[in-house]
Amino acid sequence: MVRAAVLTAVNAPLTVADIELPEAGPGRVRVRLAAAGVCHSDLSLSNGTLRQPVPAVLGHEGAGTVVAVGEGVSRVAPGDRVVLNWAPACGSCHFCGLGEPWLCANSGAAAAVPYARLAADGSDLYPGLGTAVFAEETVVAAEAVLPLPAGVPLADAALLGCAVLTGYGAVHHAAAVRGGETVAVFGVGGVGLAVLQSARIAGAGQIVAVDVSPAKEELARAAGATDFVVAGEDTARRIRKLTGGYGVDAAIECVGRADTIRTAWSATRRGGRTTVVGIGGQDQQVGFSALELFYFGRTLAGCVYGNCDPAKDLPVLAGHVRAGRLDLSGMVTARIGLDDIPAAFGAMTEGRGGRALVVF
Repeated sequence: MVRAAVLTAVNAPLTVADIELPEAGPGRVRVRLAAAGVCHSDLSLSNGTLRQPVPAVLGHEGAGTVVAVGEGVSRVAPGDRVVLNWAPACGSCHFCGLGEPWLCANSGAAAAVPYARLAADGSDLYPGLGTAVFAEETVVAAEAVLPLPAGVPLADAALLGCAVLTGYGAVHHAAAVRGGETVAVFGVGGVGLAVLQSARIAGAGQIVAVDVSPAKEELARAAGATDFVVAGEDTARRIRKLTGGYGVDAAIECVGRADTIRTAWSATRRGGRTTVVGIGGQDQQVGFSALELFYFGRTLAGCVYGNCDPAKDLPVLAGHVRAGRLDLSGMVTARIGLDDIPAAFGAMTEGRGGRALVVF
């Protein structure tokens, strides 16, 4: 029996309860969590923006130690340190065949299958995004664990499972930022901080951070921002002014709002790239005129999980951590317990802080 933060219904507050996990069966791995990041996607699952069967244990950004493995598991063993992968690719669908594992048609299947039970009444529980890391322990498919390279602190490594892979991939894969280019990052939350650091690692010449909260300037500059703009009606104009009147080569939107996406587009130079990382609701509609699409020649692209292959990108990120180029602990603005997750959701909704980390 372990403690977990349970979502009993959409828009209901998370409650900490005892749950019963099964043994690690064939092809399964049981992991004792060291830490779990509180991501905006968890908030989106709790409020219905993203679909998730309930009752569920949310949380998908986690790292821990393998407790037990089931029959047929050879990639990890008890005692191994691992990062959870909430979108493991099946390797056999159409998109995996195209070499695009981040678009795998089957990566989300585990979220729709009960994985545990509530201790109080025995009712089925579903794993949030297939991983359910808002709990002391979890049981997942072997494909959902990635061995953690040496030299990376285990608790901080939780951030690698979502925020950092997403932010790094947005810069290096989706937007393909090159040395000397100008970059604007919209939203200085967990993913935004990872984007800022990754743009710095990529050698961007000017990095403009944009957020509604002036209090985030210090956090943004520590992550690599050379300029900071408080979001307002004239955000795009101010960014163009900072970049010689042209706009940035690459704008990366980490908020998921129609108005922010539109602003990021307007702040992008002619021929530049606007990359949307933030997850918005179906009601968030973005409009463009046919003439501006032709005239500006910009590229607008979505970005799923940083367009990453986690098995290949995680060792690269670990190398940046060991070399001191990537600061994981600097992204964490609150270390909390399971009971504090609702407050972390509230802070996220209000745009406060960077990444909250549940530490077990």
